[in-house]
Amino acid sequence: MAQTIPMSIVSVAAGSVRFTATAGKQHLNPMGGVHGGFAATVLDTVTGCAVHSLLEPGIGYATVDLNVKMVRPVPRDRELTATGKIIHMSGRLGVSEGELQDGGGNILAHATATCMILRD
Repeated sequence: MAQTIPMSIVSVAAGSVRFTATAGKQHLNPMGGVHGGFAATVLDTVTGCAVHSLLEPGIGYATVDLNVKMVRPVPRDRELTATGKIIHMSGRLGVSEGELQDGGGNILAHATATCMILRD
């Protein structure tokens, strides 16, 4: 996915992550704006990785719910910052939130996610 949507990890700590991402011409919708799927994919990544940062080695997760709110248009060809952090963690579920921001700190999109913890 990091090839389809150019993303890079900036930092990872227990319960939080920060990535950068840049939308290009390949991410445009038929009207010429950045497709909402770009923001949704980036936010799914950071909310899931925030959950993953608290899991033991060999334990996985799957997103079961992702709720995305688009606040502003996503610009093309500008580096954006996406952050994810844990809201709640239990043995079976992780709930997290994420934000996609431009270089000025303006929120472009916000998400909440619920992830099922996959244990054997």
